[in-house]
Amino acid sequence: MSSSSEIPRPALIYGLLGLIPFLALPLLVLAIPAQGEAWLNLLSFYGALILSFLGGARWGLAIDRPVPSALTLSLSMLPTLTAFAVLGLLPGQLDLQLGVLFISLILQGIWDIRSHGLPSWYPRLRTILTLVAALGLALGTGLAHG
Repeated sequence: MSSSSEIPRPALIYGLLGLIPFLALPLLVLAIPAQGEAWLNLLSFYGALILSFLGGARWGLAIDRPVPSALTLSLSMLPTLTAFAVLGLLPGQLDLQLGVLFISLILQGIWDIRSHGLPSWYPRLRTILTLVAALGLALGTGLAHG
């Protein structure tokens, strides 16, 4: 790596690979409409898993500090709680599930991008991943609604 602000190759590769379900599942709805609800359910579950993962990543960054911030630790639990609530409280409401996950992912992305004390490359990575994942969730929301 030539710069500490360059996104580490493994983080970029795994991040980009993690976008595949966000894009493939809405495309599968279009390609195989008879299975559309199943594909959208998978998209909802995957979106919830990723949202929870992002909260865990923030938790990990927070506890790496000599004195972890109680506020950051508390806020980093919200993505997992949101994902749990979306899946548990909104069964069968795919358009609402995907819409809430879309908004939550955007909010998590904004928090990650605007936070201080993170690796200098992290906001760029999160911007790319958030925009593409949000696009997939928006497409899924539209397909579930229409």
